[in-house]
Amino acid sequence: MLGKLAGAWLGEKLAGPNRGTKGAIIGYGAAALARRSFPALAAITLGGWAFRKFRDRRRGDGYSSEASPS
Repeated sequence: MLGKLAGAWLGEKLAGPNRGTKGAIIGYGAAALARRSFPALAAITLGGWAFRKFRDRRRGDGYSSEASPS
């Protein structure tokens, strides 16, 4: 409920003056789209983070002997 209201308010502010209903509809749609796409975005982000960790561990710490100060 609060997400719908916040989305409608934000859409109204983005639409500008004299376009309150249009902005509210856009904001409501954006909130609904975000609610549906959030799990997929979270899964992609978590998968990318896990892959990076896996890759870094396979390579070692990532620093070569030339990178150390002499």
